[in-house]
Amino acid sequence: MLDHPSPSDFESRTNATYDALMWAMSRPGLLRPLPGTSQALIVETLIDRECAVYCEDADLAQIATRVGAHLATPGAADHLFLSQAPEPAMLANIAMGSDMYPDDGATVVMPVKIGAGPQLRLTGPGVDGEVIIAVDGIPATFWTERERMMRYPMGFELFLIDGDQVLGLPRSTNVEVL
Repeated sequence: MLDHPSPSDFESRTNATYDALMWAMSRPGLLRPLPGTSQALIVETLIDRECAVYCEDADLAQIATRVGAHLATPGAADHLFLSQAPEPAMLANIAMGSDMYPDDGATVVMPVKIGAGPQLRLTGPGVDGEVIIAVDGIPATFWTERERMMRYPMGFELFLIDGDQVLGLPRSTNVEVL
């Protein structure tokens, strides 16, 4: 009989989180359940010693440094963990990558309320036609500025978190405020 090791609780949680994040990013606008409600899940899953991280929350910053990341300013961070939508000055400094290295664009994680607020029409790769979703907690000016800044393949990814649900918006997704 062959035995195989059982995954630890940590491994199971981070594997489930990774699966949810990748699924959400590949299907923009569709919600995916997370195994918990904390941004710490995402830090534990995506962040390692090669990452530069900006965290608005001091406890989350401690978790990021514990997994090996170094803390950075918003403009130098690979991953930004925010408590709300960024102000225009911060948004203008988020890493966008380059034509040669678009993967140098940042990943932004922030809380929102899904199912309430302004409706957004999402189109682009990974979206079957269009998806209309209500997202509260992000001002319309954010979407206008995001559209102005993005020049595909350059841009940044978004993970919008509502409790134990995640919504992924890659840089290739077009967002129209209705």
